[in-house]
Amino acid sequence: MDTATTTSATAAPGVADTVTVRAAGGDEGRTTVGSSAAPDRLWEELVTSALLGTDRRTPTGLTRPTGGEAAEGGAAADGKTAGGSTAAGDSAGALLDAAALHTVRRRAGLRPGPAAPLPEPAPEDPRVPLPEAARRRLDQLLAGRTAPSPAGRRGAAPDLAELLPQWLALAEGHGYKAPAAALPALLDAARARTDLRPSALRFAGPRGLWLARLNPEWRFALRGTGAAGALPSPRDAEGVRALWDEGLFAERVALLAAVRNDDPAAGLALLASTWATERAEDRLMFLDSLRAGLSDADEEFLEAALGDRSRNVRATAAELLSALPASALAGRMAARALTCVGLDRTADVPTIGVEAPHECDAAMRRDGVVAVPPAGRGERSWWLGRIVESAPLSCWPARFGGRAPEEIVALPVADGWRDELHAAWCRAAVRQRDADWSRALLGPPAIPPATGPGTSSLAERARLLSMLSPEERALWVARFVAAHGLSEAFQLLGVCAVPWAEPLGEAVIDALDIAREAGGYPWSFSGVMGLAERCLAPEAIGRLEPLTARPDEAEDIVPGAGGYWSEAFRRLVSTLRLRASIRAELTPPA
Repeated sequence: MDTATTTSATAAPGVADTVTVRAAGGDEGRTTVGSSAAPDRLWEELVTSALLGTDRRTPTGLTRPTGGEAAEGGAAADGKTAGGSTAAGDSAGALLDAAALHTVRRRAGLRPGPAAPLPEPAPEDPRVPLPEAARRRLDQLLAGRTAPSPAGRRGAAPDLAELLPQWLALAEGHGYKAPAAALPALLDAARARTDLRPSALRFAGPRGLWLARLNPEWRFALRGTGAAGALPSPRDAEGVRALWDEGLFAERVALLAAVRNDDPAAGLALLASTWATERAEDRLMFLDSLRAGLSDADEEFLEAALGDRSRNVRATAAELLSALPASALAGRMAARALTCVGLDRTADVPTIGVEAPHECDAAMRRDGVVAVPPAGRGERSWWLGRIVESAPLSCWPARFGGRAPEEIVALPVADGWRDELHAAWCRAAVRQRDADWSRALLGPPAIPPATGPGTSSLAERARLLSMLSPEERALWVARFVAAHGLSEAFQLLGVCAVPWAEPLGEAVIDALDIAREAGGYPWSFSGVMGLAERCLAPEAIGRLEPLTARPDEAEDIVPGAGGYWSEAFRRLVSTLRLRASIRAELTPPA
C-alpha cells in the first residue's frame, strides 16, 4: 500500500526544514519546505498552492520529490509513471505533508501572551429570583424564538416568539430578576428584535449590561447608558453634570429623559445650560425630550426656540407650544383660526364657512407654519390645516354659538373644506389629548367611516381612540366590529388595552365565527387572529372550544376551508392556555 510520511529536523533560526516523501514506487526524496526565518510567507504560499492546485502553482521551496519520478517502468510520454502515479499527484501529497508539518511548527512556536486583566465582578441584582416553573418557561420561550419555522402551515402550536413580550412584561411587573444563565439568550433576543429591547434590557438588569460590555454584538444594550453601563441618579447633581458635559450624544439624550422624568424643571434647566452651543440636529432631539412632563413652565424656553435658526427646531417648538392651550402661541393661532373659520350667516341652515389664508407672513412662519407645502398639497389648505391644528380646541364652542363638540363636527362645511377642517381638528384633539373632541370626531361606531364625522383614516381614528379611557375604547371598538366586521378593525384593535375587556373579546369571537360560516380561508383574518392570540383574555377558551371542531362543508364552501379554520381556532385555544399557564407561573412573590 502506498504511504507518505514526514520527518522534521528541529531547525535553528534560518535553517530549512525538510519533508521526506515516500512515493508510489517506494523511493524516498527530500523536499525543502522553507526556512523558519519566514514562516508566515511560507504558510501563505502553501495556502495559495492548495487553492490553485499544485499543477498550476508550486510554492517556492517545495520541490517535486525525486524518488517517485524513478518509479518502475520509467516515465511515460504523458508524464505518468508505470505505477500510475504522477508528478503532479506527488506534489499534491508533498504539499499536504508540508502543510501538516508547518501547522505543527506554528502551534508549537506560539508564545503565550500576557494574561488579560479579569473583568470587574458582575454587580448584584437585588430583585427576586424567578420561580422554577417560570424559569423553565423563559428557557422555552427563548429557545422557541430561534426554532426553525415549519414550512407551509403553522399548525396548532402557539407562536412562542410572540409570547415573549408578554412574559417579560409580567415578570418585570412582579419585580423578578433574570436568571444569570438566561442572559446571553435574552440579549440575543433583544439584538434581533428592536421592539423587544426596552423590556428585555430592563429585565436583564445590571448584570445584563455588565455582560453586554464583554461582547461587541451586544453593545446596542449600552446605547443611551453611561460609560459604566448605567445612568447616574437624576438626584446626583455632580454625576449628571459630568455626563451631560462629557457623554456621547445617545447618553446625553437618555440622561435628559431620565432627569426630565424625575424633575421636569431640572431637565429644562439642564438643557438650557448648553442650548446655545448645541448642534441643530442635537437641539431637535433634545427638544423632543420635553414632551414628557410638558407644562406651562416650559413656555418661556419654547417661545425663545421659535427664533431658532433651524426650521425643524422652530416647527417642533411650535408643536409643543400648541399642546399648551394657555400659551401665547396658542392664543395667536386661535386668533388666526377664528378669522378663517366661523358660521356662514348667508346659508339657509347653520353651516361652517372657511376662508383659508392667502399668504404665509413672517409672523406665521415664526410660529411654525411652513410656507412651502408638501408635494401635492395646495398652499392655502396647507396653511389652514397648520393654523387650526395649533389653535386650542376650547376656542370653538364660543365661535359656534355655544355648541358642544358633537354639534360642531355635525355641522355642514361649505365649499368642500370639510375634510381639511376635520382632519386638523383630529390632529388638535390628539395633540391636546382632548377626550371630548376625540369622542365627537370618532362619532358613533355604527356609522361607516367614510360617511361619519372626523376622518375616514383608520390610523387617525386609532389615534383618537387612544385619547379615551381603556373601558370606553374597548366598548367603542366592540360596537364597531359588531357593525362592520373585522376587515377594517385591525388598527383599532391594536390600541385597545390587553387583555381585551368585554364586550370586545366577545365581539371579535363572534365576528370570526361569522367569517368562518361565510366560507373562504381564514388567511384574510390572520392579522386579527394573531392579535387575538396575544390580546384575548384566557377566560375566552370556553367560548372558543366549540369552534375548534371541523365543520361539515357545504357545496358552496371553499374546499378545505373548514380544516384551516379548525386549525386556526385550535392554535388560538392552545395559545390562550399557554398564556394562562404563564400567568399562573409568574405569581407575585411572597
